[in-house]
Parts: sequence; structure tokens; C-alpha cells
Amino acid sequence: MQLKIEGKTEYETKAIDSLTYLNTHQDYNSVKYELDSIQKKLYKKGYIENELMFLQKTNDSTFNAKLHLKKKFNMIYIYFKKEEIESSVLNKISEHVYNDYFELEFSQVESVLKYINSKVSEKGLPFSKLHLSNIRIKNNLDLEADLVIESSQPKRLIDNIVIKGYEEFPKSYLKHYLKIKPKQVFDLKKIENKTAQLNNLTFANEIKSPEVLFSKDSTTLYLYLEKTKNNAFDGFLGFGTNEDTNKLEFDGYLNLSLKNNLNFGESLRLLYKSDENAQKTFEVDASMPYLFKSPIGIDLLLRIFKRDSSFTTTNQSAKIHYQVNAKHKVYAGIASTESNNLLTQNINLSISDYKTQYFTIGYQFLRASSYNLLFPIKSKLNFEAGIGNRKNSGEIQKQNQFTIDAFNIFKLNQKNSVYLRVNASDLISKTYFENELLRFGGINSIRGFEENSLFSSLYGLINTEYRFQLNNSIYIHSIIDAAYFENKITDTREKLFGFGFGFGILTKAGLFRFNYANGKNENTQFKVSNSKIHLSLTTNF
Repeated sequence: MQLKIEGKTEYETKAIDSLTYLNTHQDYNSVKYELDSIQKKLYKKGYIENELMFLQKTNDSTFNAKLHLKKKFNMIYIYFKKEEIESSVLNKISEHVYNDYFELEFSQVESVLKYINSKVSEKGLPFSKLHLSNIRIKNNLDLEADLVIESSQPKRLIDNIVIKGYEEFPKSYLKHYLKIKPKQVFDLKKIENKTAQLNNLTFANEIKSPEVLFSKDSTTLYLYLEKTKNNAFDGFLGFGTNEDTNKLEFDGYLNLSLKNNLNFGESLRLLYKSDENAQKTFEVDASMPYLFKSPIGIDLLLRIFKRDSSFTTTNQSAKIHYQVNAKHKVYAGIASTESNNLLTQNINLSISDYKTQYFTIGYQFLRASSYNLLFPIKSKLNFEAGIGNRKNSGEIQKQNQFTIDAFNIFKLNQKNSVYLRVNASDLISKTYFENELLRFGGINSIRGFEENSLFSSLYGLINTEYRFQLNNSIYIHSIIDAAYFENKITDTREKLFGFGFGFGILTKAGLFRFNYANGKNENTQFKVSNSKIHLSLTTNF
């Protein structure tokens, strides 16, 4: 059946045609439904007095209808009560807000009323109803109406919080991390936004959207969580050819990370590293968030470094941190270093016993990507500044140190992405000892060079990878690294480059990674080029 709708005038017919109604229908009920739909659309556009003059069947397959649109009302003046709605809400929807009314184009009425109702609901009134009452004509083209907000129940507060699935989820994370606690004004939308931040946690996931149970005198919020495997064992084996001896040399490390085993959100990490330069590192650090159910946590670190029979260096630090929200953390603390010269005959005058003590402040930003098992962290930024003194043979010297480490994964499409990392550190002092210099080089800094083989008073490096994800468990990538460093003891300034490729495979045992890189420096008189292959496996348990 064909439907043709006309207005009483040519102008009205054009206004009806602009709505692009459906012409072809299966039966009479469909024709009636389309006419009702057209009249509602006209109402929303301001033709609130429009009426159907007639609907006639001219033959077996054609219906003719005529509508009289009458006046079009362009503006509506809506009067409100100050105690029911804030002017700040109205300022977002109207440019003309006065003491007791605001102006609005009539075509915006429905969307604006829905917006206002959502804002009323956010104040703990989820069962509120809103409508316009006492609608009247102000002049020939405008209307007036009263805004009525009805709520049959008092303001709703969160009375109880029930966690399903992971019942031992740390309550301090609920209060300080998600910022959800009893006696808060109930707002389901805000609660959903807060629980989405669980994706930034590594030891818990949200398995279902929050639900709420309303009773006559209480409101109970249900959260559905699950505990995830987050203990990790990470190790790698690296090997390369020494260009001086032409012998194959090995290096590697073992990294054990234990997280949330006591259901407090705590973490403990143990690291042992050994490389072909007879350098050994032992490191243990612990983080205990939300001590005594407060928003304050503590981070502790102990690191012992030994270089052959030359020297040992022990670093200790204690920091107090405050988790601003799911992504941002600030901290402050103290750090001390003690280094001892092991040489019986001090033929190297640049190695000496010393002690340092720093006051540190820092900031950390972390954005997780829990849906991607290959790359679970999308962005990270860590900045730290330290101010302190170095003591050596009774002499005290002021020192400053600044460090930044940041990376981000730029997603090009579903399979292609670019990894970019920037890492830099600067030790500012009048004089330097070799055993206090910054150490870098290797798989976690500039690839293609031996682990911790480069000593500097200042360095900066860029790591880049072009990643192509074959599927959810396999990816291949390029390696293009560049670095610049200065060593003020030897008055050296060098530019370094690393080139290579690698791949990663996610298996049931964990993430297996292979990297091959060749490192070269710009100065041919001080050759430090090297080729390195690294095999690593990270497994969660």
C-alpha cells in the first residue's frame, strides 16, 4: 500500500516531506503507525497543535492523508525551583538562564529533560520523574511551562557493599582506589566509571557490571570481581661474541615478582642479574599500599651491585606514596648509597669509598591495557628528582640526580602498533667517582650492548619498535634504538645505535621473547660495537 501525506498548504506539505516518511506499507495498521510517528515528529519540532484532517483510501493500494500543522512554536520558557535544580546544570543546556526560568528551543525539549533527569538521578534520586506542567502560550510563537520534579522516595545512599566472586578483595582498595564506600550518594553511572578502573589493577578484574538492590529502607551495591594470577617469574639468557677474544659469552637474570598473595595488594620483587663483565646485581623491593587502611603506602628497596674485584655499591631507599587515583601516584622519601673500593692496590684513582644520602620526590602515571595479554601496559611515566650530599674522606659535596622513564604504545590499527620509550638520567656533581656513575646498556636500555657496560654521568636513550601482531598470541617487531651519553671522568661524549628484530609468543607456560640486536657507536676510535641475542620467558602463576 502507498501512503501520501499532504499539508493544508504548500508550505506545510514541504515541512512534512522534509521528515522523509515511509511511503510503502504492508497493511492498514502500518499506515496508521506511520501517521502517528509523523505527528510525534512534528510535535517535537514545535507543531504541537497539528491534527489529522482525514485519511482516505482512494483505491485498493493508495491512502491519502492530510495534516494541518497550524502554528509552530519556536521557543519555550521553562520555570524552575532553585531548591530542586542548580543553575550550573542549566547553564550547560541554555545560554539564557535567569533567576527562575530559562529559555530553550522547543526542538531540544526532550533531550534537555532527559539530561536534567540524569543529573537529578546522580544526586541519589534514581526513581525521580520529571515533566512539564501548565503549558501555556506566551505569545504567538513561544510557550511557557513549569518544570516539575517528582520523587516519591528520599535520597538514596549506599548502605551496603557486597563483593561476589573475589570476597577477599582488599577493602582499602575499595575505599581509596575505587573511592566507593558506604553512605555515599548513590549514582550508578559514577559507580560504573569507578569500577572500570579495576582494569588498571593487575590482580583483579571486573567480570560483570555492578548491580543494585533497592529495598524500602536500604540500598545494597553488588560488585562482581575475580582474582587474577599475578605472580610472575621472568628470566632471560643473553649471549654474544666478544670481539677481542672471539669467545662466546653469556649473561642473564632471574626476576621473581609476587603480588597480592596476602590479599592486601602488596608486592614483593626479587632480582638477580649476572653478566659477562663479572658484574652481579641483587635487588629486592617491596610495596605496601594503604597502610592501616589509610591512603598512604610505603615502598622499600635494597640493591647490591658488585663489579668484579673493583667495588661494591649498596643502595637503600624508603618512600611514602599517595595513590591519587587509579592512574596517578606521587611519592617522597630518602635514599642512601654506600660504595666500597675492593682494590688492595688502588691503581684506579677514580674508584673510592663514599656515602650519599638523598631526599627524593617523584610522580608515576600508569595506564593498563588488560584486554591485550601481549602488551598489558599501554602507557607509563616515572619521574624522580633527588637532592643530597656525598661524603668522601670527610669531604661533603652537594649532588642532584634526575631520572625520567616513559613509554607509550601508539595503536595504528588492530594489528599494527608503534612502541616508543624515552629514558634519561643526569647526575649533577662537581667531581665524580667511577663507582657512582650511572650504568646502562642491555636488553632493558639500549639493545645490542652488554648489560650495564656503559658508565656515564648523563645519558638519554630512545627505544622504538614497530610491532605487527599476527594473532592474539604472536607478534614480530623491529628494533631501532639510539642513545647519547657523557662521562665527565674520561671526558667522553658518545652517540650509540642499536638495530635488530625480535618476536614474542604467548604460550600456556608464559610469554617467550626473542631479540637480536647489533649495537654500534659513532666514534670509530672508541669502538664498543657488539651483537647480542636475548631469550626471555615470563610466566604467571
